[in-house]
Amino acid sequence: MVVGAGPAGSAAAVYLARAGLDVLLLEKSAFPREKACGDGLTPRGVAQLVRMGVDIDAPGWMRNRGMRWVCEGNRVELDWPQLGSLPDFGLTRSRHDFDDLLASHAAAAGARLRTRVKVTGPLTDRAGRITGVTATRGPDGEPVRYRAPIVVAADGASARTAVALGLARDANRPVAAAARRYYRSQTRTHDPYLELWADLRCPQTGLDLPGYGWVFPLGDGRVNVGLGALPQRRRRPVDLRAALEHWLPRLPAEWGIEEENAESPLRSAPLPMGLNRRPQYRRGLLLVGDSAGMVSPWSGEGIAQAMEAAEVAADTIALALARPAGPRRERALEQYPAEIRRRWGRYYRLGSLAGDLVLARYGYRPILHPRVMASPPLLRTLARLLTHVADEPAHDTVDAVLHTLMRLVPSPRR
Repeated sequence: MVVGAGPAGSAAAVYLARAGLDVLLLEKSAFPREKACGDGLTPRGVAQLVRMGVDIDAPGWMRNRGMRWVCEGNRVELDWPQLGSLPDFGLTRSRHDFDDLLASHAAAAGARLRTRVKVTGPLTDRAGRITGVTATRGPDGEPVRYRAPIVVAADGASARTAVALGLARDANRPVAAAARRYYRSQTRTHDPYLELWADLRCPQTGLDLPGYGWVFPLGDGRVNVGLGALPQRRRRPVDLRAALEHWLPRLPAEWGIEEENAESPLRSAPLPMGLNRRPQYRRGLLLVGDSAGMVSPWSGEGIAQAMEAAEVAADTIALALARPAGPRRERALEQYPAEIRRRWGRYYRLGSLAGDLVLARYGYRPILHPRVMASPPLLRTLARLLTHVADEPAHDTVDAVLHTLMRLVPSPRR
């Protein structure tokens, strides 16, 4: 059973169904639905779509060549690297379409998709192990129960299922915030680069925004304009609406990013970062995506990580269910958090440290110093560190530098 049909839940359902398992995918909303998000996928996320067999050449997808960084009057374009293990392009698509497409893809793979089902709590046995969920179904809120030997929680930042089972969030790990709005802009809708602004300020204080702004092309006449910010300790939260309104007049007038061209209200969402809910497996429940705080503390990207973790979770479950219920199955399921630590533990730990010491205090301006912006090797290294785009084993010098840096980070504690 999978709770939540966002990218994490739908991806988990795809992989589980392909493994020949009976999969029930529960979603509280009806599709299509809106979601506050940047709508951008790095090559790491594109690779997951390819692995799932999603047709990324179909209408609705917008390819991009790389990132364009803007900071203190400097503007640099960086193409995605030519690696053997990842595509050399990114994608954009609105979450309104993207989530619907992935959920339909899961259903086509064999998962039983049930929408308008709101999960209200876990069902447990005497030992406290989850055996299913309680829910309400349909417009009348009909109470129902669903049972399964293993449950995947992909219910977003609220993580209601995990919280009900006693899996608390680590208060020392950050929860950032992001806001976005759609605008009509024929000038920028086919831009081949994702544009990122690193020199924004908080209008209330004049201090650097502890985050960045973006303009992402959607290819359908619109652009996604938004910003994200890390929490600042001992300071009041950033007013994202005010920060956005303060930034937009700096954009070129010919782009048309103004109120009369707005296509949506301003929507915001929390970004739980740095694996802030642990362990990712306990008593029959696996956490994937935002419910486990899998958003990158370096960049705020979460879709790629959600889909990658979903594949790991599905592989783990398939192997576990090949064993009889009991200690042998539990040992197999315990491999899921171990694999998550192996893949991301050091990277996220270093990112959380960078967030505490630099990004949450001074934003991205210090690391995009003019000397860095003027040095292609430094900028390529920084870009691949922020987006976690690298080959394993090392493909080039940048890969080797990043792998060495990660090895120097102490291994996260179990």
